[in-house]
Amino acid sequence: MAQRDLAEGVPASDIGDDSIVAGKVEGEDVLLVRSRGRLCALAGTCPHAGAPLEEGIVADGTLRCPWHHARFDAATGEAVSAPAFGRLDRYEVIEEAGIVRVGAKLPATEIARPGAAERLGRVVIVGGGAAGHACAEMLARHGAGGAVTLLSDERDAPYDRTACSKQYLAGEVERDALPLPAPAGATVQLGARVIRIDREARHVELEGGEVVAYDRLVLATGAAPQIPSFAGNDRADVHVVRTLANADALIAAAGGADRAIVIGSSYIGMEVAASLISRGLAVTVVSDADVPLEKTAGAEVGAMIRRLHESKGVTFRAGRAVARWDGQEATLDDGSRIESDLLVAGTGVRPRTELAGAAGLKLVNEMAGGGIAVDTDLRTSDEVIYAIGDIASAPDPRLGHPIRVEHWLVAQHMGQWLARHLLGLVDGGYDDVPFFWSGHYDVSLRYVGHVEAPDDRSLDGDAAAQDVAVTYAEEGERQALLTCGRDCAALAFERELERRGSNLLPARE
Repeated sequence: MAQRDLAEGVPASDIGDDSIVAGKVEGEDVLLVRSRGRLCALAGTCPHAGAPLEEGIVADGTLRCPWHHARFDAATGEAVSAPAFGRLDRYEVIEEAGIVRVGAKLPATEIARPGAAERLGRVVIVGGGAAGHACAEMLARHGAGGAVTLLSDERDAPYDRTACSKQYLAGEVERDALPLPAPAGATVQLGARVIRIDREARHVELEGGEVVAYDRLVLATGAAPQIPSFAGNDRADVHVVRTLANADALIAAAGGADRAIVIGSSYIGMEVAASLISRGLAVTVVSDADVPLEKTAGAEVGAMIRRLHESKGVTFRAGRAVARWDGQEATLDDGSRIESDLLVAGTGVRPRTELAGAAGLKLVNEMAGGGIAVDTDLRTSDEVIYAIGDIASAPDPRLGHPIRVEHWLVAQHMGQWLARHLLGLVDGGYDDVPFFWSGHYDVSLRYVGHVEAPDDRSLDGDAAAQDVAVTYAEEGERQALLTCGRDCAALAFERELERRGSNLLPARE
């Protein structure tokens, strides 16, 4: 079906509140949206991964992507919420005699604030992952880049870590497609390992002796992979997938391999299995779970994911653990053996809280989820030190208790929110709804919200047919939703949780 030519115009009555009208302007996909009573025309393709934005929604002044939930300011086109950073082109809107036409592209709106860097003082960010980069980029975008020093212990500039287990590992994208936008004006030090925080002097000490002073310190140290205990787990041919360097090493090893063992059937384990299958390896997944993703998604979705992977050639050894690995063969805990050329551990991570603990910041007991305790401003027990991303245990207004979430997008949102908070651009505390996605071949899962376990769940649709929405509850209230093939349902539920959270967030003192 041919799309409308928006340059020729459409009736104004066709564009309701918070609605989207898709069309073309000189061959380009363009959307007309009415947001907060104002008509706006924006480019119709998400710059993050090419999603058709006409399939998204308009809410709270933003246009929202159906695939990965990036958000764009409907009035300015600015990417206000990761994973997108590039702005959408804006177009002139002409309304005459009840007809709305789209005209020429408009210049980008300037958002940098003069003097922002001076007002902030010295902001030092420890960690160049999702949270640290997003915080630095948002500060820089608003003109405060000169205040920022980003210290990363990796040798690579900030990059899209999600591709390490998905597109890059699968060979679908090149390495040079992974870097994230550099924070303009910021000082970025790579290979800079912070070994000590001196809270009294307000500086951090780097390995090698360099001292970096701060007025505000942001800890974004992320998490480190965990390798299960088994004989041979310290061998060089036992791989993990967390960093780009990890992915490079695994890709190099896979180039000369025919068979691989993946330990763990969580999201990361199954993504790695799919990527290695795409590279032509025979893959065996060894897991103590009966079905993949069971501990987070439930048996129905887990069974669907297992069937999908089996259809692509993955072999499962459920309810088993690796007892020994010698580089050529894995011995399982039941005495059976699996020949393989390499082994990958996809068995979770632990928060990197050593710096914070040594500095005397308040930590959270492992039984309560671990991490660094922060308040609704993401502030630690030290008034000038903040923690964001995988290490932060933050209050959740919907659940009524703190949670620590290990997801890329959550970390990015925390970093962006903190930047806006430091700039004085947000009211109230942090209350973003957790969201993540997981890709398996051509099947994608979206997960909105958070529950500790999937025990109280209800299904709408058919998981086996890859068309399902699973609702998860805690104490009888809907708190999370997993969808497959129902992107709009995920966006709508996210909006529901946002409204609930804003109503429950306690007033600031």
